[in-house]
Amino acid sequence: MLEETIRLALMAIRRNALRSLLTLLGVVIGVGSVIAMVTIGNGTTAQVQEQISSLGTNLLFLRPGQGMGPRRTSAPDFSLADAEAIRNQIAGLSAVAPTASTSVNVVAGNESWSTTVTGTSNDYFTARDWPLQDGRLFLDSEVRAGRAVCIIGTTIGKELFAGRDPLGEKIRIGAVPCTVIGLLETRGRSNFGDDQDDTVVMPLRTVQRRLAGNTDVDSIMLSAQEGVDTGMIQRDVTLLMRERRNIKAGLDDNFHVGDMAQIVSTMTGTTKMMTGLLAAVAGVSLLVGGIGILNIMLVSVTERTREIGIRLAIGAQEKQVLLQFLVEAVVLSLFGGLIGVLLGLGLSALASLALGTPLVLDITIVLLAFAVSVAIGVVFGYVPARRAAHLDPIDALRHE
Repeated sequence: MLEETIRLALMAIRRNALRSLLTLLGVVIGVGSVIAMVTIGNGTTAQVQEQISSLGTNLLFLRPGQGMGPRRTSAPDFSLADAEAIRNQIAGLSAVAPTASTSVNVVAGNESWSTTVTGTSNDYFTARDWPLQDGRLFLDSEVRAGRAVCIIGTTIGKELFAGRDPLGEKIRIGAVPCTVIGLLETRGRSNFGDDQDDTVVMPLRTVQRRLAGNTDVDSIMLSAQEGVDTGMIQRDVTLLMRERRNIKAGLDDNFHVGDMAQIVSTMTGTTKMMTGLLAAVAGVSLLVGGIGILNIMLVSVTERTREIGIRLAIGAQEKQVLLQFLVEAVVLSLFGGLIGVLLGLGLSALASLALGTPLVLDITIVLLAFAVSVAIGVVFGYVPARRAAHLDPIDALRHE
């Protein structure tokens, strides 16, 4: 009986092929949109996590002013003594890197490039988890004496040396001649759009004395040891800096201790929320597709009233008529769901290539979207099927 019911349902769908195609289009778009939106959102979230994590492992940063906004002019800079106090008094740190940055013009031969120079120590590379591609780090004597040596990013290497090996070459940073001793591994663009490889790193004292003309420390990068609670370090550093900067109880901090783990969590939460909203909007089209199935099945019942009456008059049971129309609705939503899954996966792959994000497929969402499409066929197909099954045979036969 079920075989015959399915055969009759498929015949009815084929008789009105164009109408059936337009009906399942709503389900196709709904399923495809949900899968595509969630997959693209998951890929974006993974990219955000990867790019922010690339800034450093267990990284915290200390800067003057409040929060991540513009720095207050009244907030004093830090000093090397502040960095040493943190190193000596805060437990659980693997690296403490005081930094001072300035924008300069870098020249090598006839080539010139505008970039940012960061003065720091070797702890900077530990905190940023940024190994060298070639060359060496600073010697302790170079850091202490403020020697004119530098480590450059790959963008600087390409712009100034056009594929030549930069190691041992002389460049001029501002008015300071400098020897290239190292080349950083390529990092690419950060999540904020900055080219991380467009950088020059020098010993801190070199930048302070010969480029900035002061002894200020713009910020201090801190790297927590594996397994150490960064929240605890954040609290300890805050208490220490309030004491060193003579901030009385009840007054706001004039510095900010940022935790990269918190930033990752916040941005991941934001992208997940946006993914959920987009998926919800896409899910509305699934509802629209269900309404389309309901509408077309009601029309089908009306058009086939005489056929239904004849079937009931010659002995067909109500449940057989109900099952026939219910199967028609489920077949429409089933095919719509299958095509929608393929469409969603295809759109996800194309978007991943176009946006440069990883393809993070959530099989649960794929199965859920398909299951919902089938459920829509059952739910929205039941009402017209029930209406067809309860038609009076005599009234149905009289229907024109």
